[in-house]
Amino acid sequence: MTGFSQAKQRLLDLLGDRPIGLEVPPDQAMAIEAAVAALEPENPTPAPTAAAALLEANWRLRYTTNLELLGIDRAPLIGLDRVYQTLRPTTGQVVNIAEIRTLPGLESLVSVRARAEVESPTRFRVEFERFVAGPQRWLGYHGPEDWVEQVARPDRFWGLDFPIGVGSRVGWIEITYLDADLRVNRGNEGSLFVLTRT
Repeated sequence: MTGFSQAKQRLLDLLGDRPIGLEVPPDQAMAIEAAVAALEPENPTPAPTAAAALLEANWRLRYTTNLELLGIDRAPLIGLDRVYQTLRPTTGQVVNIAEIRTLPGLESLVSVRARAEVESPTRFRVEFERFVAGPQRWLGYHGPEDWVEQVARPDRFWGLDFPIGVGSRVGWIEITYLDADLRVNRGNEGSLFVLTRT
């Protein structure tokens, strides 16, 4: 079932075109989270970690309660723009990409590459491997599709580029809803993530 059930349509309507979970009034945040909770029992993919064909995509983050991400938008002179998570379950690769608004010509990027291992039919264990940040033009960033290939290579980038120590940053994502164009994750720190396929 990949159609638009009433619960799915309600969630998409609440998300609208607004970027991520920024500046969401408390009553609207509660409505989004209630819509997610109503949708999760309708999950048409009971074993999402085995559904490589559905997962393998560039996903755009539409809503989150993750304070680490939302904190980027509160720093002076910068703002959080689009955020993507690319999944390549066949190779166990995950790449998180946060596009950062700043002064014209200095639009930036913060990206983390990770390794994902299946822990259960609904859960991936995620171990972070590499951190890259800097102005998009210095990094040669043109969008998530090209970036995934670039960051998989060992070449170093201008800007911040360093490995994350083995075992120093490990988490998990529990996929509670997955269809052809919508994914809901809950993270090990209690965060909620709602993503749509790009």
